[in-house]
Amino acid sequence: MRYPIFLLLCLGNVSVGAFQAQFSTKFNAIKVSHLPQRLSFSKAQKAFSLHAFHNNDSVNEDAPKQHCSVRRTHLNLTAWKLIAKAMATICLFSAALFLAPPLKQPASAAGYGSLSKEQKAVAEAWRLVDNSFIDRTFNGQDWFEMRQTLVKQKYKSMDEARSSIDKLVSSLGDKYTRYLPPSKYQSIVDSAQGTVAGVGIEISVNKQNKVIASDVEASSPAAKSGIKPDDVFLEVDGTTFDEKSTPDDVATRLRGQPGSKVGVVMQRGDEKLDYIITRAPITVTSVKSYLSNQSGVGKVGVIRIKSFSSTTQEKVLEKYNELKKGGAQAILFDLRSNPGGLLPGGVDTASLFLPNDKPVVFVTSKTGVIDSQKTLKDGIDLTIPLAILVDSQTASAAEVFSAALKENGRALVVGEKTFGKGIIQTIRPLSNDNGGIAITVAKYETPLHNDINKEGIVVDIGAPVECPKDDALACVPAKAFKDP
Repeated sequence: MRYPIFLLLCLGNVSVGAFQAQFSTKFNAIKVSHLPQRLSFSKAQKAFSLHAFHNNDSVNEDAPKQHCSVRRTHLNLTAWKLIAKAMATICLFSAALFLAPPLKQPASAAGYGSLSKEQKAVAEAWRLVDNSFIDRTFNGQDWFEMRQTLVKQKYKSMDEARSSIDKLVSSLGDKYTRYLPPSKYQSIVDSAQGTVAGVGIEISVNKQNKVIASDVEASSPAAKSGIKPDDVFLEVDGTTFDEKSTPDDVATRLRGQPGSKVGVVMQRGDEKLDYIITRAPITVTSVKSYLSNQSGVGKVGVIRIKSFSSTTQEKVLEKYNELKKGGAQAILFDLRSNPGGLLPGGVDTASLFLPNDKPVVFVTSKTGVIDSQKTLKDGIDLTIPLAILVDSQTASAAEVFSAALKENGRALVVGEKTFGKGIIQTIRPLSNDNGGIAITVAKYETPLHNDINKEGIVVDIGAPVECPKDDALACVPAKAFKDP
C-alpha cells in the first residue's frame, strides 16, 4: 500500500498548488502557516519559496517565526503555475521510480559463495592463470568471457570440471602451460622433494620418440630387477606406450605406495622383457661424479647433473671439491637429457665458475620488466678448464647454465644443439586435491641477449652423444678443454 499513499500525497500537493494559483492575487500578504495542514513545509522550504518567488522582497525578520509574514508580496498567476508544474513533474518522476520494476543489473561474474564446488575449481584455475600467464592477450581470445562461460556451466562431477580446466588452459596455445591432474601433480611434487616411492628409473625420450630408461639408480628396485639404461618402455601395469607417450605418462604409472608391486614390460633390441618390481622409497641422486682420463688433458672430473634444484649448487660444490682432491685438472659437465628444473639452481651453479658482476641470465616478466641476474662475487675456480656435454634433450635451466658459461667465455659446449626452451614456468596447486597448473610466467635471454626459445644453443664442437652415462668423456674430444 506504500505506492498508492505516495501518489495521493503527490496529487494533494498538486491540488494545493492549483488552489494557491487561483487565489494568490487577492492577498497582499500570505501566512504560510495558514496553508492546508497536509501540505507542511520545513523552515528551509519556507525560506526557499519566499526568496525564490516573492519579487525580491526580503523576509520580515521581526515577524513571529510561526507566521513568517512577507510584506508587499504579490504572487502572480504565472509563478503559481510554475510551482504547480514543478510539483507535478517531481511527483510523476518519483512515482515512476517507485512503481517501475528493478533495473536489470549488468552481467557480472557470479558471486563466489554461490558457486558449486566444481564451479569454484574452474574459477580458481582461471584466476591462477589470469594472475600469472605471460601472454596478456591470452592467445588473442576473450579471456573473461571464457571464464563466464565455463564457470556458469553446470557440472555433474569433479571430473567434468577438471575437463573444463584442461580445456581452459589448453586454449592458451602454450604447451608448457598445462593442467596437471592430481596424480601427475603429486608426481612432480614428489620428484621436486627428492624422495618418491617408485622403482628408481630416470625417464626420457629417444630420437625415435620412444620413452626409455635413460638412467637407473644404483641399488634401486629397477637395478636389482635387471632394467638397464636405454631400455624402451612398452607397458606398465597394463597401460601400453608408443611414440605419442610422454615420460610423465610412464612415471605416473611407475609410482605408487611403498611395498606395492608394478608390472613392467621393456624392450631391449629385439627382445621383450617382463618384470615384476616392488616399489620402494627412492632418494633421487641428481648430481653424480667420477674421475676419468683424457689423452692430452690428464685427469678429468665428470659431474653429471640430471636436473637443477635448490640444492644443486651445494652438491656440485661438494663433488668439485672431491674431484679436485682426486687430482682433476679439468671438469666436464654432463647435461645430456637434463630437462632443466629450477631456474635459480642453474643460475647459482653457473656462478660457481664465473667472475664477479658477470651476467648470467635476463628474465622478462609478464609486465615487460627485465630482471638482470648477475654474479655477486668471484666463483670458486676461475681458471680450471671446463666443457659441457649437451644433447637435443638439454633444456630450460640446463640451457641457462650452459649459455652462462659459454657466452661469458668460461666453457666450450660439446655435442648437439640443445632443445630450445627459453620460457619459465611455475606450478600452482589447486585447492581440494584437484591437482595443479603449470603456468608460463616469464621468458629469458642469455648473457648476450640471445633468445633461444625454439632455437636452442648451438654447440662449439659437434660430437656424438650416445656414449654411456658413466663414460661421458668418450663423446668429448681433448680440444674441448682448451681455453674458449
